[in-house]
Amino acid sequence: QVQLVESGGGLVQPGGSLRLSCAASGFRFNYYAIGWFRQAPGKEREGVSCIYNSGSSTYYADSVKGRFTISTDNAKNTVYLQMNSLKPEDTAIYYCARRSGYACYHSTDYWGQGTQVTVSS
Repeated sequence: QVQLVESGGGLVQPGGSLRLSCAASGFRFNYYAIGWFRQAPGKEREGVSCIYNSGSSTYYADSVKGRFTISTDNAKNTVYLQMNSLKPEDTAIYYCARRSGYACYHSTDYWGQGTQVTVSS
């Protein structure tokens, strides 16, 4: 069955970095776009970044542009989210999700369980 497993979250000081991983299994990884989302306490879930199946196109929310980088390793069936210059407002549970097709405009159909990121001094 389709599985998405996030890892790499944790506690980091403002200005620090983390790299999240989303390990996928149970489907043809290179057929689907993968997105990262986050949800902070008391807030709605928001899209953070997305990468096309080919890795040729990426998208970022304005709030993370220039600080976060999404990438994919098809050999490992894994999508990464490198997060630099972290701010307290980046604190949230981060989820990866599969898009139902090759592009980021497709709807999401499977979600991981999430990984907590806390940015605090």
